[in-house]
Amino acid sequence: MATSGSAIDYHRITEAEGGAWGGKFFAADRVSDGQEIIGESPALKAALEHVEIVAPTDSTVLILGETGTGKELIARAIHNLSPRRDRIFVSANCASIPAGLLESELFGHEKGAFTGAIAREIGRFELANKGTLFLDEVGDIPLELQPKLLRVLQEQEFERLGSTRTIRVDFRLVAATNRDLTRMAENGRFRSDLYYRLSVFPIELPPLRERPGDVPRLVRQFAKKYARRMNKQIEIIRAEDMEAMVHYRWPGNVRELQNFIERSVILSPDAVLRPPLAELKRIGRNIPPEVRTLAEAEREHILQALRGTDWVIGGPHGAAARLEVRRTTLLYKMQRLGISRPEN
Repeated sequence: MATSGSAIDYHRITEAEGGAWGGKFFAADRVSDGQEIIGESPALKAALEHVEIVAPTDSTVLILGETGTGKELIARAIHNLSPRRDRIFVSANCASIPAGLLESELFGHEKGAFTGAIAREIGRFELANKGTLFLDEVGDIPLELQPKLLRVLQEQEFERLGSTRTIRVDFRLVAATNRDLTRMAENGRFRSDLYYRLSVFPIELPPLRERPGDVPRLVRQFAKKYARRMNKQIEIIRAEDMEAMVHYRWPGNVRELQNFIERSVILSPDAVLRPPLAELKRIGRNIPPEVRTLAEAEREHILQALRGTDWVIGGPHGAAARLEVRRTTLLYKMQRLGISRPEN
């Protein structure tokens, strides 16, 4: 469809999407819920490369990222690329389960173990036997329950609440959090031994504001998805609308963008996507600048140190020493923030 210079040809762009990853990363049929992990930013590519590296192993993975960055989607990708792909995938959001019920939800209970326990119930660990268990928001697990979690991770055995019989399980754990577990461990709010056990292989997902170049691809993907679901034909996305969405900071990350595009499709009576951009302006004004620019500030601070040392990282006069961090810590932060030495 030919369009004016003020609009983007929707069909032409979507037809070009298929080869974006060169077939290397997670086509739709490789993710259990039929979603794709979309993006080309260095930080996201690094995270996806780590997924492919660690998935065939049985090691524990800790996914780090803000709310809405797609942590469960990554966890499912790890499961689907692992030897346990034909077994069950069990998930539990530790933040959404009341603290008083979390032990029972995770480990199960016997009849009469507590008031209201009218029958035996198996927990998520037992249910995940031979498969993968995804524990989201592990930073919300109460301190008093953390020793029992540590034991099941180390020994792969536990007792149901109200029972003395030890149950052995075989599972692969993928955990996720939007909290700073390192600082929580330093402050005594999270067991350091449990943190080390969980963070065998950390994978950090970048927030959407750090990969604005991926926004157009996500917009098109979600528009196509919801147009199909609502029996609509969305064929045009105006260039000025796309530019506004690219420059918005998306504090709720991909989840916020997805919900916004669903709402946009609902509001579109014809083939042109009509996003309610006034909502973005209103929400953007309510986000404190210091919160919005924290990652950018850290990235710029590291870049200044690297430029000041001519990109020397280690040694007594390297960037790591200047920043007063370990060399491995600086390398990890550079990878997380998508920092790489420019080509000469």
